[in-house]
Amino acid sequence: MSADDQDRIDVTVTFLEMNVPPTYYPPLPYNRQIALLKTRMIPLHFYRYLQDRVGRKWHWVNVLKLDDEELAAGLHREDRDIRVLYLDGAPAGFFDIKPHLPGEAELAYFGMMEHATGQGIGRWFLGAAIEACWSHGPKRITVQTCTLDHPAALPLYQKLGFNPVAQKKEVVRPMSFVERSASVMR
Repeated sequence: MSADDQDRIDVTVTFLEMNVPPTYYPPLPYNRQIALLKTRMIPLHFYRYLQDRVGRKWHWVNVLKLDDEELAAGLHREDRDIRVLYLDGAPAGFFDIKPHLPGEAELAYFGMMEHATGQGIGRWFLGAAIEACWSHGPKRITVQTCTLDHPAALPLYQKLGFNPVAQKKEVVRPMSFVERSASVMR
């Protein structure tokens, strides 16, 4: 086995969709200082920071491999909907919706930073993301998760109304610390 093969991780990607809005959204947790703010023209460095801090443990690398022009072309569209979760005044997660697909809103990225997990916020946060997706008026919303994501991701998506519709095998090549640092610090 070559060194390059050792750096590759086989994953199973599960594609999910929701065809009708839920009748119920989880309530905001009590006694927590939580804010969810919609961004406007998010700075590329801040988006890369969010991608890195939320996705480092789960090997989120696709966005970090984009150059500035590629990233800006996708992020700075009028219809892109990116919202940042703040807990006790500090960034704690984000979600990114791509509503420009015909009749579809894709929950392209959703996640929380490690310091925010295990505090009863995740269910509410996913509900807020789903509600934001439906606010764009699609016929369906989609999301995907893989075997590298948090083990609770797939069950939580299903609890809140997503249904698996397909799976496929992919390979992820994790970024080294040096590669990740070069991307985030550019």
